[in-house]
Amino acid sequence: MDKKIKVGIIGVGGIAQEHIRAYRQNPNVELYAFCDINEERLKNQGETHGVTHLFTDVNEMVKLPELDAVSVCTWNNGHAPCTIAALKAGKDVLCEKPMAMNAEEAKAMIAAAEESGRLLMIGFVRRYGNDMDVLQDFIKADYFGEFYYSKVAYLRRNGCPGGWFANKELSGGGPLIDLGVHVIDFVRYAFGNPKPVSVYGATFDKLKDRPGLKTKVGYASVDAGKERTYDVEDLATALIRFDDGKVINVEASFSLDMEHSNKGEIELFGTKGGAKINPSLHLYSTANGYMVNTEIQAETALSFGGLFKKEIDHYVDCLLGKAECRSPAIDGLRLMQILDAIYKSACTGHEVLIED
Repeated sequence: MDKKIKVGIIGVGGIAQEHIRAYRQNPNVELYAFCDINEERLKNQGETHGVTHLFTDVNEMVKLPELDAVSVCTWNNGHAPCTIAALKAGKDVLCEKPMAMNAEEAKAMIAAAEESGRLLMIGFVRRYGNDMDVLQDFIKADYFGEFYYSKVAYLRRNGCPGGWFANKELSGGGPLIDLGVHVIDFVRYAFGNPKPVSVYGATFDKLKDRPGLKTKVGYASVDAGKERTYDVEDLATALIRFDDGKVINVEASFSLDMEHSNKGEIELFGTKGGAKINPSLHLYSTANGYMVNTEIQAETALSFGGLFKKEIDHYVDCLLGKAECRSPAIDGLRLMQILDAIYKSACTGHEVLIED
């Protein structure tokens, strides 16, 4: 194509680097504008990537008539206002997960997308992994039969990134809204995106970020060290029930005394077979009257660099009319409804029903 899509990045810190790297590799894109409230970081990123249209006010950036689309990579509390501003200005939007701070914000974002007629895609990057691609091959071949239950865990022994991740006013929560979103959405997508109807959840803040530990944390926000606020949960667990009877059991932690420093595991159980991803893909079934375990010899290991490139390429294909969005805004809303219900259940100690 002759005309490249002009893309702006809103929030050029941490996760934005994955977006920037992926956009730069796409021949149909021109990185055109950056916006960030940190002027020093903004200037540095502009110089690094040759972007000269720099803004500290998102409302000013989206006024650019030649700007076609944006990625919203801000703190969680900026997702809704930045997305809505861009949509109202006629820009297509790829918003990082979680979609918003809560379901009400997510609904407002969807309303803005519908009113503007622009695309709002949510950054559920795990949908674009090799493990999901291989899993979908087996799902389409009816290897698993009917899925009915899943156990997922995204656990860190001492892994709060600090900074805004630990500040509920900026993040909306702790490991559940940061890490749990990935694995919940992965399974819901594999399940065929059923509608959530109820949850029973619990959260704990027993260990917090354990600042006295001498062991260094392997996960650090670009804003870490500027404050010591920690008012989010350090462990969350929940049972999520869907309208077709399927159930997910989820665990997510920033701080937890367990054997390993990090655990990421997804288990799915069906009427014909099951699967485990950790990160290799293992299959469990029966054959000729025997129980059979199979490890798939494919590139199924989690690689965030590859995931983001596939996600961004898909977003660009959607903008060019070559693809139908694989992670639409309605899926972001469903996840926010699940998270809202888990946090509410944790506060009340009771099951919470999910209603539109």
